[in-house]
Amino acid sequence: MIRKFDTKTLDMILDKMVETVGDSKDEIFRIGEQCRREYDSLIDELRDVRRMVGQIIEEGDELEAKSRLARKRLSEVSMHFKDYTEVEVREAYEKAHQIQMDLTMNRQTEKQLRGRRDDIERRLVGLTETIDKAERLVSQITVVMNYLTSDLKKMTEVIEDAKMKQDFGLKIIEAQEEERKRLSREIHDGPAQMMANVMMRSDLIEKVYNEYGAKDALTEVKNLKKMVRNALYEVRRIIYDLRPMALDDLGLVPTLKKYLKTIEEYHSTTRITYKNIGEEKRLPSKFEVALFRLVQESVQNALKHANAGEIVVKLEMKPDKIIILIKDDGQGFDPKERKAESFGIIGMRERVELLSGEITIDSNIGKGTVVLIQVPLEVK
Repeated sequence: MIRKFDTKTLDMILDKMVETVGDSKDEIFRIGEQCRREYDSLIDELRDVRRMVGQIIEEGDELEAKSRLARKRLSEVSMHFKDYTEVEVREAYEKAHQIQMDLTMNRQTEKQLRGRRDDIERRLVGLTETIDKAERLVSQITVVMNYLTSDLKKMTEVIEDAKMKQDFGLKIIEAQEEERKRLSREIHDGPAQMMANVMMRSDLIEKVYNEYGAKDALTEVKNLKKMVRNALYEVRRIIYDLRPMALDDLGLVPTLKKYLKTIEEYHSTTRITYKNIGEEKRLPSKFEVALFRLVQESVQNALKHANAGEIVVKLEMKPDKIIILIKDDGQGFDPKERKAESFGIIGMRERVELLSGEITIDSNIGKGTVVLIQVPLEVK
């Protein structure tokens, strides 16, 4: 299922989702801003309406006082009608009527202003709720956006890594089969062939001794010893490639020294420098084997692929962790570029992860490569 999954399609779907959610967020933000502008406008209007209500109440109180005086004046005029002229009587009636009309208009205006004030206050409550909802929605959508652009985006990387690990697993199986074939060929063409020659030589020695005497037979014995020595060397070389026996007997540091010295002698054009810092102590077997293989892989990469002229290996043992630095002056590479048939780095990362450690590979084309490995140790 993983191999058939199209990560590009998933990326397109995620991009469309991010775009849609982003547009929705912008729209909600615009609605919220519009509500805020309307809220500010209503606040200003409410302030004016409240001021007008206060003024109209004061005017109403004044008109109420004037109305009482006018009614009192009108009552006096009515009671002593004969004592006032017609003009005074008419003025008293007209003034009382005008004041009453003004008071009625004042009460009507106050009622309208109060109604407008109450309406604005209700709208402000609704706008406040809308603004709060818009802010919550924007916040929630921001969380969704972060999830889409970070966690879900990483899903394609996880799938890619899963595919790489699946391919890596298949490559391991293929490599194991190839390694068996290689060992079979090496044993057949090397030690097995040499041992067959030893058997033939041993028969020849007996024949030479019987026919030519001890002196010629001794010469054949010396040749036989040389053949046995070469066969033994080939057997030891094959065993060393499988697992250096010195790791079990001497530990990581002496084995690395011997291995790097041998590699330097074999590759005469490359200088290999080894430095050991801190306490030289034995480590658990799984640590020693894994760290040796990591150094071996890094050095082989520098020799085979980087054409390095100088390789520096530094190993530092601390009480709580071990640090290994492998640096070369080779042609370097782009760590972000993944080659279909290159699983060496993936294998190194897998080894380090099994030890709960960290590995960083810093390389630039034309500027060499630096591999830094840090593995925690169990402090007893």
